[in-house]
Amino acid sequence: MLKGTANKLKIVAIAVIALVVVVVVLQNTQSVETKLLFLKVTMPNAALLFGTLVVGFAIGVLTAGHIISRAKRD
Repeated sequence: MLKGTANKLKIVAIAVIALVVVVVVLQNTQSVETKLLFLKVTMPNAALLFGTLVVGFAIGVLTAGHIISRAKRD
């Protein structure tokens, strides 16, 4: 019974976080100039925020996978 409640709670938490991300991205539509190594890129702030979110999520997934695989070996 607790597992079902925990799963529902996780789904609600993910939905709330996704909603907050969408609101923040949509409120930041002005253009910004960003330096990427040797390039200067002008893009909407929303695209920069979303790209940063995707990169951070990917790093988190890769790090978690590495930690789990290391734990399984030991």
